[in-house]
Amino acid sequence: MSEDPSLDRSDHPRSLFGWLGVYLRGMAMGLAELIPGVSGGTIAFITGIYVELVRSIRALDLPVVRHLLARRLGPAWREANATFLGVLGVGMVTSVFGFAAVVNWLLVHREVFVWAFFFGLIVASAIYVGRFARPFSPTRLLVGGLGVGAGLVLSNIQPLPAPEHWISTSLAGAVAVCAWILPGISGSFILLLLGQYQLLVRALTELDLVFLTALGVGCTVGLLAFSRVLTWLIRTRYEATLAFLCGLMLGSLQKLWPWRETLTSYIDSSGEEVPLVARPISPARWEALMGQDPAIIGAVLSMLGAVGVVLALELLSRRRGTQVDPGG
Repeated sequence: MSEDPSLDRSDHPRSLFGWLGVYLRGMAMGLAELIPGVSGGTIAFITGIYVELVRSIRALDLPVVRHLLARRLGPAWREANATFLGVLGVGMVTSVFGFAAVVNWLLVHREVFVWAFFFGLIVASAIYVGRFARPFSPTRLLVGGLGVGAGLVLSNIQPLPAPEHWISTSLAGAVAVCAWILPGISGSFILLLLGQYQLLVRALTELDLVFLTALGVGCTVGLLAFSRVLTWLIRTRYEATLAFLCGLMLGSLQKLWPWRETLTSYIDSSGEEVPLVARPISPARWEALMGQDPAIIGAVLSMLGAVGVVLALELLSRRRGTQVDPGG
């Protein structure tokens, strides 16, 4: 297909309210990435800033470096769309550091409701993203099926209790950030598979600068490299790419099912037991195993609430004309 005109960033200046919206989107993306299985890229997509995000990251290239070396700060700032990236990044950092402890508490004390909410969020997001993959030709259906298969494989990979070393942390960050920018798979989910998620939660709560720096370096390298691949895919295979990502989300849903049975676990560096492999089970089976109320009504309401969030974000994007559309 021809190049997608919507991939070209709009240069219309934002109002103060518009920048507040970017900040809040960043907070939502940061909050999503705290949950293994939820993608910040999905949040960016359904809030209408995904294309601008990918293009802005891709712009961090040699022209920006040349401007900086020549001390042309203004052109470098504009070329990198640094105000957008900065405001979005501040929102993400605010959410990550501000809500890490809250999310950790919710996962311990309200686990069913948390997973139910994000299960509903991913279902609604998959439907939303799938709309942009139409018309559903045999090729796109096949690509979507491959995405479902990839999601199922990823969901069933046994996480690794990785060594606590800055090299392994940097490599994990480089891989996880590729998932962060994709609508469909969570960077924190990849960190969980690589045995780094619990270490990240601990580092955020204890402000472990060595761990966070190593992770940040890996994320930066991975992001700059993968953004170019993703930009090419969006420009040349837009609908097929979204069909794959939609399938990826659907295939990974079992990882977010609210009622699960832990099969194996390990003891992390802080002495806490961390689940390694879990399988989805029925609420009745969960109640028999856990001896607790499965809270089915509350879980369903949480799912419906997540669907309502996606619908609200979609309506907001339509009103502001920021939906991603290849016809742009």
